[in-house]
Amino acid sequence: MFTYYLQLGLRSLKRNPILTALMVVGIALGIAASMTTLTVMHLMGSDPIPWKSDKLHYVQLDSWSPDEPANDDGSPPDQVTYRDATALMEAAKADKQAAMFKLVLPVQPENPEVKPFQSLVRVTYTDFFGMFEPPFQYGGPWDRKQDTEHARVLVLSKDVNEKLFGGQDSVGKTVRMNGIDYSVVGVLDEWKLRSKYYDLTNGAFSDPEEMYMPFTTAVDLKQRGSGNNNCWRSPGNGWESYLESECVWMQMWVQLDSPARLAEYHSFLDNYVNEQKKLGRFQRPLNNRLLDVNQWMADQRVVSSDVQVQTGLGFAFLAVCLVNTIGLLLAKFTRKAGEVGLRRALGASRREVFKQFLIESGVIGLSGGLLGLLLTGLGLLAIRALYTEYRTVASLDWTMVLTTIVLAVASALLAGLYPTWRACRVQPAAQLKV
Repeated sequence: MFTYYLQLGLRSLKRNPILTALMVVGIALGIAASMTTLTVMHLMGSDPIPWKSDKLHYVQLDSWSPDEPANDDGSPPDQVTYRDATALMEAAKADKQAAMFKLVLPVQPENPEVKPFQSLVRVTYTDFFGMFEPPFQYGGPWDRKQDTEHARVLVLSKDVNEKLFGGQDSVGKTVRMNGIDYSVVGVLDEWKLRSKYYDLTNGAFSDPEEMYMPFTTAVDLKQRGSGNNNCWRSPGNGWESYLESECVWMQMWVQLDSPARLAEYHSFLDNYVNEQKKLGRFQRPLNNRLLDVNQWMADQRVVSSDVQVQTGLGFAFLAVCLVNTIGLLLAKFTRKAGEVGLRRALGASRREVFKQFLIESGVIGLSGGLLGLLLTGLGLLAIRALYTEYRTVASLDWTMVLTTIVLAVASALLAGLYPTWRACRVQPAAQLKV
């Protein structure tokens, strides 16, 4: 019977092409508005590394002024000082650990056809690559010995390797930055990140780094980081004073492979801070935090309130479209009262009539969903063109494609419930009177 009712529904829709088009377009517009915003919100807040996000933890220490908290909610600073970062790295109490910051350095290419350019560099330790697992195209990361030796080595991104060496295996070749030569030890493959979750402080959707350099090597350059830098008191003059200051400008991540290791590391942090208190630092109450990836993303509001509001407005528009569809379906099904009365008189039950019209509503929903999917794609293209920072989260995946179709059909069926119920209430005797 489903096939028969489907044929009846298609014939009915063809008899009223203008009315059908209005309903399909209405649903499509509502679906496109809601799914475009929902897709962006979904991808913004999705787990960027689900297989180990509960093992990666962001370190926060409250080294801020005793007179006021770092943040209005009383939470500690979202970065750590150089003193604390290096102390935690030297202690090596985690399964893996990586302090890091970002730096911008000028590149002087050997190829005269490539003009000098500024490169965004991620300054970190070798554990970074094991923790966040970027794929390698050539070579690999530097080792821990090179970390301690302040080795002048680099890992290149795929794009900058293409720019400097035409995409060839450049391991062992030299890159000159700011007048200093560095040896290439590895080249990353395409690393698709929806958000740069390891450095949310400097922009969750900012451009990825083009090069990676050992932390110790970068400190030798005596250049302040190019990211967020906050100080609650003057750092003094000179590079050494800056390193010894209470300025927070580094991110600190640790990998802890079990709940027991997490508890141990938290205890270690508390002991570390208590020891620093004896030296006159950390004058605020003990307030250390170890948030995992998803907790850190929620804390930093990666999904902004603006995106949430826009998603709500998108679904509100879908609701308006459904109300209009209900009115159109009611008008359509009311006009078919005579047909319904004849079918009832010939023995069709209300249940069968209900199924017939609900299937017709489903066809409208499916058609609206397919058109809405196309409009959603166009909407995401527009977002990528207008908001370049959202280009990594303005794309459809299979989950959202399926959600779009299901939502469209469900919306049309919901919209068709009342008109279908009204159609089923038709009394055969009233329609068959001469």
